[in-house]
Amino acid sequence: MKNSRRIKRMSRNRMTVPKMNITSLMDIFTILVFFLLVNSATTEVLETPKQIKLPASVVEEKPRETVVIFISAEDVTVQGESVARTSDILAAGSQNIESIGARLRELNDSVIGRNTETIIQSQEVTILSDRSVPFAVIKTVMSTCTSEGYAKISLAVLQKAPESTLANN
Repeated sequence: MKNSRRIKRMSRNRMTVPKMNITSLMDIFTILVFFLLVNSATTEVLETPKQIKLPASVVEEKPRETVVIFISAEDVTVQGESVARTSDILAAGSQNIESIGARLRELNDSVIGRNTETIIQSQEVTILSDRSVPFAVIKTVMSTCTSEGYAKISLAVLQKAPESTLANN
């Protein structure tokens, strides 16, 4: 079939799209993925159980990775394992609770990987306690932690805006 002059002219003037070199683009995406992977591992979000209502406070710095103790109105959980009942701690009246101490010693002995090693070596505990729990129970748990060598104790609270920001709004 014979091509018309118009088709020949259009084919002559047709612009070709240059091929794109995507090597540098792939390098940028690779660096971005590594950056996100490294920085996403440094944050820790403490999941609060539904039965615990934390008090509110103004907090300036974020919590570090530590051994986590939940104190609800019913029981005490150390690093995900229930170890004592709140009512038993209140009734005991002693300064140290053996079941909590035993769980903390068990955590010291069961270091697996770099992440848990960092947590255990920090000798730090974060306590998430329900508002309704008597302070005597919290004090007993804190005393047990210090007797096991966990000298740095943090109490977790809900972060709220400072009063100055609330006044401006």
